[in-house]
This record gives sequence, C-alpha cells and structure tokens, in this order.
Amino acid sequence: MRGFSKSFGGAQALTAVDLDIHRGEVHGLVGANGAGKSTLIRMLAGIVLPDAGELLIDGNVVTINNPSDAESFGLAFIHQELALVPHFTAVQNMLLGSKKSSRAGLINWKKSSYAAYAAAEKIGIQFPLDKRVDELSVAEQWLVMISKALVGNASMIAMDEPTASLSGVESEKLFKVIKELANDGVTVLYVSHRLDEVLNLSDRITVFRDGRVADQVTRGQLDKAGLIRAIVGRELVNQSRAAAVEVDKASIPLFEAVNVSRGKKVQNVSLKLYKNEILGLGGLIGAGRTEFARLAFGAEPLDSGIFKFNGEEIAIKSIVDAVKKGVGLIPEERRLEGLMLEKSVIFNMNLGILKFLRQIPSLPFLNFSRSRIRAQEMIKQLSIKVSDLDEPISGLSGGNQQKVLIARWLTPEVKLLILDEPSRGVDVGAREEIHQTIRNLANSGVGTIVISSDVEELAALCDRILVMCEGRIHGEVSGTEISEKRIIELSYSHPVITKGEKYEVD
Repeated sequence: MRGFSKSFGGAQALTAVDLDIHRGEVHGLVGANGAGKSTLIRMLAGIVLPDAGELLIDGNVVTINNPSDAESFGLAFIHQELALVPHFTAVQNMLLGSKKSSRAGLINWKKSSYAAYAAAEKIGIQFPLDKRVDELSVAEQWLVMISKALVGNASMIAMDEPTASLSGVESEKLFKVIKELANDGVTVLYVSHRLDEVLNLSDRITVFRDGRVADQVTRGQLDKAGLIRAIVGRELVNQSRAAAVEVDKASIPLFEAVNVSRGKKVQNVSLKLYKNEILGLGGLIGAGRTEFARLAFGAEPLDSGIFKFNGEEIAIKSIVDAVKKGVGLIPEERRLEGLMLEKSVIFNMNLGILKFLRQIPSLPFLNFSRSRIRAQEMIKQLSIKVSDLDEPISGLSGGNQQKVLIARWLTPEVKLLILDEPSRGVDVGAREEIHQTIRNLANSGVGTIVISSDVEELAALCDRILVMCEGRIHGEVSGTEISEKRIIELSYSHPVITKGEKYEVD
C-alpha cells in the first residue's frame, strides 16, 4: 500500500499510509480503537474505496472495487463475528462462494468437496465435516473459516481478534495452525489487542496511531511496554492496583448468592461480595461465569438457590425485576446483547433509565433536555469520543461503545454492576480508562463483579478472585496470593466433587 488516505465526512481515518506485507509472514497490526486498522482492512476487502493511494500485489498495481475483486486477488478476511451459516454443515460453509462441479444443473457435492477436505486435512481438522456449524465450538468454527479461505486459494488471510472467544488451549491450537500456514507461504495479517500474542506470533508488527503508521518493527525489537508506548504515544500510569481492598468478612455482604444452580452450567454456586471491593470471576470459557451473570440479571431462570442484597433475600425472575432491584449488566457480546446499533448514542446511553427521565413521573413522556444533559455529563466523565449524541452508536469504536454501556448504569439506583469481559476488543488506552471507572464505581459503594478471560486483567484490577470450573466455584485468591499463575492453575485444575457434595467459597 502506497499513500493510502481516507476521510469520512470531516474525519480523517487514514493519512498517507505506506505499508508492505511479505509473502509467508505473520504480520501483526495493532493500534488504539479508531487508529485506522479497520479502515485499512475494509479497503483491502473492497468494502470502502481509498480517496488516494495505490495497491500493489506481487509488484503489480491493482484496483479493488468490491469484495469479489479482493477474493480474486487471493485476499481473505475472517472477522470477529464469523460469517457462517449456522444450519449448514462445515463442508457446505467451506464451499460457499467457490466454484462447484455440477452435472445436469445440479451440484456434484462429492467432487466439489475434494478441495474442502484437502484444506481441512492441511490445517488438521479432527471433527466430521458433515457436522452442522451451530454444533461446533467457536474454535472449530474458526478452523472452518480458515479452510474456506484456503478453498478460495487465499494467499493472504486477515484475522480480526481471532482469540477473543477462545480458551488458552484453543488459542494455542490456532497459533499452531497460523504458523503452519505461514510456513506454507500463506500470509497472515493478525489484528489483535492481545499484545502478548502479537509479540509472540508476528514476524513484523505495524503500529497505527491517529490514522498513520506510527511504527513498524521486526520480532524482538519491542517488548510489551514498548509496544504499548507506540500505540498510545505516551507512558501509561497506574496500570495495576497498588493494593487490594481489605474487607470485613464479618460484616453483612452487599450482595450474596446462595447455592445458585441452573442445569449443569451453574451448580450450587455460593459467593459473597462486600462493599468497596472488586470481585473477579475467572476460569476458562464455558466454566459458567457468563451463565451465572445471566442468572443474577434475570436473563435466565434459577433452578434453585437465592440472591441477597444486604442480607435480605430478593426475587429476580426477569430482567425487569433485576433492574428494579438495582442490578446492571454489561454483557460479553455488547453488539448483540447490549446495544441497539441502529439507534443513537443518547438512546443507547439512557435506555436503562427511561423512567428516571420522565417529564412527569406518572406519565410516559421523556424530558429530552434532562436526557441530553445527563448524556453530556457521562461523555465528559468517561471521556467518550463522540461527535454527535444523535449519531448511530455503530459508528463509535469498540472502546467508546463499551463506555456508553457503562454510562447506562451510572445511576444512584444501581446497587450491583456485573461487567462481562469489560475490555474485550478495546485498545490499551480505553482499557485503562474503563478500569479506572470500575475502581471509581467500587469506591462509591456500587457492588462490582468483573468477569474476564484475561488473567492479567483480573490480577491487576480485582481485590478478590473466584475461579469457576465446570459450573462450580473451584477456588479463591485474594491479597498477596493474587497472581496470573495461581488463577491459571485453578482454571485448569478440576474439582473432585462426590455426588451431592457442594463446593462453596466465601
């Protein structure tokens, strides 16, 4: 890419970007949200056209006007939200968009499937290809997408946040596949906010900042701290908590779950959250953390167990009940479960508190002036980057979308806020700002539970951490015991539970 530039309205997304990507390398692409990474990839994919600049493939100047052009030049793109047809089989998804053998107007699936089976064998797929995609794990779905790219003879595959929904073991398997692809001459453009992965995997790394290439380094030239400095353009301070909050366990907990169960996903979970502490829930994906959060928020019904606020039992049978009782949830999938993407920033920010914005409490008419004043206050308080309160929230970066979700629950009525993967898919600068907001919430007396697959985040942010495994709480770490190593050990060791036994951690 030579001199790539792009503006949207008055906002300059890319300015004179020069970038070269070599055949058979793993090329890391990092930068803050809104730095220009997504715009660059959308240009390569033929979704948007550059205002200026030229693209060369194998030394030849080419033009990409649409996604079909990109595919014809061997460019494939795997986005964080995987583009798969759930009720199709793996092999059917692999062959979508590719030319198929036919006879008498009908697809010859057996002959057409040769390329799919060859691609699956190349990357070591073990599951049956006639299995429906909605029956596969997220890691297996990623392998389907990689195979689909190989069926299309991709010479470069761009991967956007590939490990965001994968466990550590699944991520390691994917890394092995990526390295094998590179050894076979396939270029991998690796886009991720997980800097340790980028540093370990990439042959070269390009850093974007404010729509420009801020730095480009080869493996070993920068450590994590140096990469963070390149991304944000400054030194970050207060990245870890100096000391855990000391809580009085003899006091009445602010929030308590007692023997809460829902099928096999959540089994006899008991926990206590004390005032001013940040409680972390760790464990592998599928351990039951998100499922517990949904129970506390009334999104799923309890099979058994109770919840308490300040020692008194509360009934949460629906999301409406939860909100009335003062429970808020920042969901793991913010774009699917937390936001209405076609609606405005102000609409999404005030969605959970509409009754508090009424002109007259007994009538269903909103005070729009009060609504805008609150939104402006939240934007200033959380440093949300937005040009217009009325613009669709889909136009904001991931970090700013997350801040809008947090702002939704910053009201005196909220007693408990559960944040599921609060920094997933956000840049390091926005991550620290979100962490500071969470600390401020806990200090103000709001019960705060953080669910995260990032053990570094849990260790740096939380005062006490409960690790879940197979739907149960498996262990606790607090104070000086908190370390990434201990969290990982508990996550990968499995509790031995005899029939009828309950494993509880206070």
